[in-house]
Amino acid sequence: MRVDPQQLKAFLLDAGLINRGEFDLALKQAEASHQKIGDVLISKGLISQGELIKLEAYILGIPFVDLEKEKIDPKVLKIIPEPIARSNNIVAFRKKGQQLEVAMLDPEDLRTIEFIKKTTPLKILPRLTTQESIKNVLHQYQQTLEAEFGEIIKKESGVIAPVKEEEAVEEKAELQKMAEELPIIRIVETLIKHAILQRASDIHIEPTEKEVVVRYRIDGILRDAMTLPKISAPGIVARVKVLSSLKLDEHRLPQDGRFKIETEDYKYSIRVSVLPVFDGEKIVMRLLSETSKAYTLEAIGLRGEALEKVQDNLRKPVGMILVTGPTGCGKTTTLYAMMEILNVPGVNISTVEDPVEYRMPRINQTQVNSKIGLTFASGLRALVRQDPDILMVGEIRDNETAGLAINAALTGHLVLSTLHTNTSAGALPRLIDMKAEPFLISSTLNCILAQRLVRKLCEDKEKYYLKDSEIKNLAQYCDLNRILEILREEGLAKPKQPFNKITFYRAKSAKESPGGYKGRIGIFEVLLVTETIKDLIVKQATSDQVQAQAQKEGMRTMIEDGFIKAAQGVTSIEEVLRVIVE
Repeated sequence: MRVDPQQLKAFLLDAGLINRGEFDLALKQAEASHQKIGDVLISKGLISQGELIKLEAYILGIPFVDLEKEKIDPKVLKIIPEPIARSNNIVAFRKKGQQLEVAMLDPEDLRTIEFIKKTTPLKILPRLTTQESIKNVLHQYQQTLEAEFGEIIKKESGVIAPVKEEEAVEEKAELQKMAEELPIIRIVETLIKHAILQRASDIHIEPTEKEVVVRYRIDGILRDAMTLPKISAPGIVARVKVLSSLKLDEHRLPQDGRFKIETEDYKYSIRVSVLPVFDGEKIVMRLLSETSKAYTLEAIGLRGEALEKVQDNLRKPVGMILVTGPTGCGKTTTLYAMMEILNVPGVNISTVEDPVEYRMPRINQTQVNSKIGLTFASGLRALVRQDPDILMVGEIRDNETAGLAINAALTGHLVLSTLHTNTSAGALPRLIDMKAEPFLISSTLNCILAQRLVRKLCEDKEKYYLKDSEIKNLAQYCDLNRILEILREEGLAKPKQPFNKITFYRAKSAKESPGGYKGRIGIFEVLLVTETIKDLIVKQATSDQVQAQAQKEGMRTMIEDGFIKAAQGVTSIEEVLRVIVE
């Protein structure tokens, strides 16, 4: 939305909302800080957001709507899916015949309007509203989801009934029947559909004493999605077990399985874990898109010297590259980004994975299946006989796999793999714990990359300076003098600029995405195995000693990479500390 500042000034003066001097001072501040004049006026308390939006609507000749006074039909609301509504600040609130009225913060956002036109045959009529109105309406999506489940549960409610203890003999047949009934099928399908629409990576279905809590993990954070009546729990568990080919009558032991769903819009592989808990069985479903585009190293967050180090090591024909970090930190995605670079017609790339998360053309991908004895170790042993140039092992998790991977790297292969350690230096004692010989580790390892995922700030973010108390608190976790020097090297701080004058960014309270974040990006540290590091490995030095030597040789740690991204406005310091500080 574009309103000429002088035109806005004239209308504000006319309405008596502000005087000329106040406006001119605010305009100078807006130009100096590259902000919108309206944002400055609001921040100074000279005008409310509602007054500004109404005035801009009048100037532009676009109707203004107060959504708090609108009773929105859930069917109308759902015409625009929640992810689109959240990411573009647009909601459907009224339908008249073949006309659909949509409330927006920017009615001149033609790209979003054109996108919605492709999803519905209705004529779109843009209306202007406030961010607070949009935020309040977005809360209705969860209520709509609960209403949808309410209708499902009410229909044929006799179908969803608990299995009685005295019927234990016929329990399996009863559960099988329950899992195939339409209401339960619809509940599970709707749970998965909404999770995909909200970009969730995991669905948690958790039984409690009186109800079933459903939570979605979105951008690494678990959020309550809804609650279901306790009576639906046996049917939901049974349905998921049927889809995953698990034992229906096993309630005492954990079970793992997987299944696939495919529509015109998406194709997902879903990994399932069922765990007995006090109030029943908890289900966690990991959603793995099979239609995702391959990432590049730059897109996942590698930059500068760290990126150059990784690229240099990918050019080496032999050796081993390890990616480390906790579960869910994006290690496998980083390996795929590496293979995307290596995947050329002149090489044979073979993988053994659990699971195969993304299908890549011209790469021979093998899925681990422990039930038939196909483990990482047995799969890797077979792959070595397949004349490979490059091997990717999804995870080194035992002594045998570690030994085979090191031997493969010694015998003329480039090996890519992952380890569960907190830092890059922590991979070395972990390999030694797995009975790998230190001199073999030093001979084969090329580099170790450690990473975490941080949430990215939305475009509408807030600049600020750190207070002295905040700087004092940060000093507990990192060397601020070193970070200050790094920020100066990156051009993010001037030569003599103190820490409390460096611009950082944080999320605002009301955003297009909950908490002011949308999407995630990696923060990294890349440890090169230099001659001095090799000597330390052979001497079985501690991870702290290796880490200190690597930093002397120029390695930037994850927290330092995080501060660079925070100063660039990619993420916030709070988010970096959330994933790094233990």
